[in-house]
Amino acid sequence: MTSEFDPDRPYRRSPSVALRPEPFGALVYHFGTRKLSFLKTPELVEVVTGLERHSSVHGAMEAAGVDAAQRPAYLKALAGLAEAGTIEPVEDA
Repeated sequence: MTSEFDPDRPYRRSPSVALRPEPFGALVYHFGTRKLSFLKTPELVEVVTGLERHSSVHGAMEAAGVDAAQRPAYLKALAGLAEAGTIEPVEDA
């Protein structure tokens, strides 16, 4: 699926992805692609794990306490996670 990342939409962690918490953030393993990657801050882990509890990416960042000045960097990181298949949009029911 190739769709542009839209932080106004709801997202979720892909069911094909496992997170292993680490002091720096988390290791991410995608079972479909067999790729290993990293979430480099505990706050980013909080955003990713909280995505499905919010109606938008912005709401997840707000709930995780991401500072407004850091949000552009988080949006860039989340766009990369969406492109890699780590997170995916929640389809309308």
